[in-house]
Amino acid sequence: MENHEEDELEELRSTIYTFPQNVQKVIEQVLTITDPLDQPNFNVVDHINTLFPTEQSLSNIDEVVNKIENKIHTIDKEIRSVVRGQTNVGQDGRAALEDAQKVIKQLFIHIKDIKDKAEQSEEAVKEITRDIKQLDFAKKNLTASITALNHLHMLVEGVDNLKILTQRKQYGEIILPLQAVMEVMQNFNSYMDIPQVKQLSDQVRQIQDELAQQITADFKQAFSGQNPKHFNQLTEGCLVLSVLHPKVKKDLLVWFVNIQLQEYAHLFDENQDFAWLDKIDRRYAWIKKHLLDFESKFGIIFPQDWEISERIAVQFCHVTREDLIKLMNKRRNEIDVKLLLYAIQRTSNFETLLSKRFIGSTLEAIDAKTVPVSNKVVEKVPGNPFEEDEKVENEKPRSSPFEKLIGRCFEPYLNIYIESLDRNLADLMDKFVSDSKTQPPGAKEFDGIEGPSSVLSSCADLFVFYKKCMLQCTQLSTGLIMLSLAETFQKYLREYAVKILQNNLPKVGGSAGIGTSMSNITRDLRDLSTSGFIQNFQSFLKEGETARFSKEEQSRICCILTTAEYCLETTQQLEEKLRGKTDECCSEKINLSQEQDIFHNVISNCIQLLVQDLEAACESALTAMTKVQWSSVEIVGDQSNYVNTIIAHLRQTIPTIRDRLSSCRKYFTQLCVKFASSFIAKLVQQLFKCKPLNAVGAEQLLLDVHMLKTALLDLPLTGYQIQRKAPVTYTKVVVKGMANAEMILKIVMSPIESPNDFVKQCNIRLPDLQSSEFQKILDMKGLKKTDQDQLLKQFKQSENTDIAEAAKNHVVHNSPEHEAGRIKRLEKLIKKRI
Repeated sequence: MENHEEDELEELRSTIYTFPQNVQKVIEQVLTITDPLDQPNFNVVDHINTLFPTEQSLSNIDEVVNKIENKIHTIDKEIRSVVRGQTNVGQDGRAALEDAQKVIKQLFIHIKDIKDKAEQSEEAVKEITRDIKQLDFAKKNLTASITALNHLHMLVEGVDNLKILTQRKQYGEIILPLQAVMEVMQNFNSYMDIPQVKQLSDQVRQIQDELAQQITADFKQAFSGQNPKHFNQLTEGCLVLSVLHPKVKKDLLVWFVNIQLQEYAHLFDENQDFAWLDKIDRRYAWIKKHLLDFESKFGIIFPQDWEISERIAVQFCHVTREDLIKLMNKRRNEIDVKLLLYAIQRTSNFETLLSKRFIGSTLEAIDAKTVPVSNKVVEKVPGNPFEEDEKVENEKPRSSPFEKLIGRCFEPYLNIYIESLDRNLADLMDKFVSDSKTQPPGAKEFDGIEGPSSVLSSCADLFVFYKKCMLQCTQLSTGLIMLSLAETFQKYLREYAVKILQNNLPKVGGSAGIGTSMSNITRDLRDLSTSGFIQNFQSFLKEGETARFSKEEQSRICCILTTAEYCLETTQQLEEKLRGKTDECCSEKINLSQEQDIFHNVISNCIQLLVQDLEAACESALTAMTKVQWSSVEIVGDQSNYVNTIIAHLRQTIPTIRDRLSSCRKYFTQLCVKFASSFIAKLVQQLFKCKPLNAVGAEQLLLDVHMLKTALLDLPLTGYQIQRKAPVTYTKVVVKGMANAEMILKIVMSPIESPNDFVKQCNIRLPDLQSSEFQKILDMKGLKKTDQDQLLKQFKQSENTDIAEAAKNHVVHNSPEHEAGRIKRLEKLIKKRI
């Protein structure tokens, strides 16, 4: 044993074990490692160097060796103890395993014994219960036989009893036995192959047929002579019919309802005067009176759940509808819109009365059309006739089954209503046109001069008329007729946009107040004269006066613009309302987008006219700028007179236009943006005509451009009392455009030290500069032809270099953003070359 342990220790000493990294981490967590020998990355050389760092430390080597030997001896003892302990544990484990196997064998033997005993018990139970099951089956069969015999006995007695009661017409006593016999008979459906049962079934069916014929005959006999002696018997007969096959009751009701309407068919025959639409009220008066008489005389005969009055009313509606269809088809030429609307209104009132009196339970199929309720919430516009209370809209009651039960016979003739509506709208449009000729749009709304522009009264009248027509039409029908109504609305929306709005816009050059406006500008220039070249400027103004709109014409344009905006928004509301009130199958076909586009065009035309008018007052001043001898200017003074004139004109005109467009501020912003874009473009073109320039003249022009830029930035807020910022979109347009104008003048002012540097400077300040514009800049500087040729050659060379560089960068760089920017730059450079 001792030798075996020694061998194991020797094997442990000679073998180096390296644990996996995860095992080593677990060991470190379980054991606190402080000894260097226990480290997984132990290095003998490093450890020896740690023990003997210097030569002097070797003096105590014997002591260190003794300590290490003692430690080795201690470790060997521990290992030997562990190995011995593991040997004893193995022996104990084998013994425990053998004991466990013995116990399992004994347990298996016990389980087998229990299973055998359970099988024996099951067999014993089967033997015990075998007789009980037989007794259960016998009991079940005996019970079924006794029940069948009882039912058969009841059926035989019931059939005999029913025969006697049927012969005596004792309907009140028949009901319960008849119900019992019919229920019992259902239990014998599976025994019909037995002759006796089949015979009883035939007898029951024969009794039912006899009762049906007998009670029907009693009804016909009683109502042919209206003998009240039989009414009580008929009441009991109705209860019997309720038990019989439903077809018997249905046939009787069809006969009875028809005889109730015999008088109606005779009185309102198509050849009678009362049958025509102008006397349609008499039809409804007759059925009201007849129903009252019927309920007072015969109402107690029929059960309430038969709803005889409702059946008569429903049949009356069907008969009336068919009669009216035939009659109107025969006398179509006699129908006019007044007669048609009268008949529809009276019919609608009668259908509403029926819906309040009856619930419509007898209608086999509810074929009345339902008006869908729109769930769209429409943004309210002040003065919009199509505004409706959202609560009322959502609480709209569902249509009754009587709706359009008669009235749908009028739908094929609703085109008469649309034709009448078309004529009325044509007359209304002629009236609007006549009024606009006698009194131009805008004159009445604000006396033609001051105040915010209001919507034309004719526009409000048109949409109010549209609303009334739409409400009236939805009462007539919500199907295809709504498409015709929408088409009619579209037609006159287009006519209104053209005849009332577009045609009343003042024509450019046709103003009556041109001379007055231009004389005012000339007077302003005379008062603001500050330099020696004012005489040339004034003489040019007299020669180049441009036609402008008078204040009344400006007012008219603003009024038409606000009216067009109101029409645009109200047309959107109208489209939504028409769709919401139209059946789903037709609603998607309603589209008023083209009419909205027309009003958009009117608005654009108004803005363009106002922009042209603003530009017209500035053209003379801009032209005068080019007539000044800029090469002879000696000193830089205040801003030039043409700048004062332009600013004065804008300060005088813009506040008025802004006030008149206060209800549509976004379009005023569009006006400012369009004017600024157009004005700046013309200013740049006029700058190119100011040639040649000396340095002082260029500085004077740069000052003037800066002052114009300041005035343009404040343009939307000119004369505004409250301090606000101009719209960002407008500010960007002005800053970008005027920056180009300032850069042109700065390039003109810059000296030419070398052609290459000058061209680079131009490209830096104006990256989008084209050859033609570069030529104009050189003309402004007053350079000689030879100098210009050299600079142009250098400019074109820089263009070629930029194109090549842009193409190269386009190939090298692969990012989409970079490529897009390079492509755009390349396109600009190629465009400049072309």
